[in-house]
Amino acid sequence: MVKPVGFDPSKKYPTVVYVYGGPHAHNVDATWHYGSRGWETYMAQKGYLLFILDNRGSENRGKAFEQATFRHLGQEEMKDQMQGVKYLQSLPYVDKDRIGVHGWSFGGFMTISLTTNYPDVFKVAVAGGPVIDWKWYEAMYGERYMDTPQSNPEGYAQTSLLGKAKDLKGKLQVIIGLNDPVVVPQHAYSFLKACIGAGTQPDFFVYPGEPHNMRGHQSVHLHERITQYFEDYLK
Repeated sequence: MVKPVGFDPSKKYPTVVYVYGGPHAHNVDATWHYGSRGWETYMAQKGYLLFILDNRGSENRGKAFEQATFRHLGQEEMKDQMQGVKYLQSLPYVDKDRIGVHGWSFGGFMTISLTTNYPDVFKVAVAGGPVIDWKWYEAMYGERYMDTPQSNPEGYAQTSLLGKAKDLKGKLQVIIGLNDPVVVPQHAYSFLKACIGAGTQPDFFVYPGEPHNMRGHQSVHLHERITQYFEDYLK
């Protein structure tokens, strides 16, 4: 947890959950500031509380912890993230009506999963480079954790976000790099089409010429954009 600068426990603060949540990675470290990034500090300076939790599926906690998500990515991870949200909601200084979520790549998948599965909890979400359906993701990763679509049709159907487009309630911004070779733009476009069909209204921004992760000035612009979205709709 990164608390706002000048933290006052008698106040209620807008809170942003930053999530990655995927296998072979983790966000929380027993290091300086527990490994939180500069963006969390930047948001704390703007009066937000930031919360980061490593759910099941992430690394460094043993085989059972990491393999709990096998063949149904996102499901156990959401349960763990929501335990974190339940903890946040128990704190007197967290504004329960102003909780947001943000993540990139697997974190983008988690962001849209959370905001559509728990639409009354998350008011604002920013999903970057989100996986929408695992059958479109690169085989060496997708099939490692999901098996093939032929051998695990139930898992692929359960984890696809296309059917969740109708459940979007709060503000959601989807951001991609137009030249993303990892989470190809087909993911985001298909979700936008599903939202159009369902009558829901996400926002969308694209970085022309950029790959999966923004670089240089584009990265600065990206983080300004993410921040501004929370400033506009969560604060």
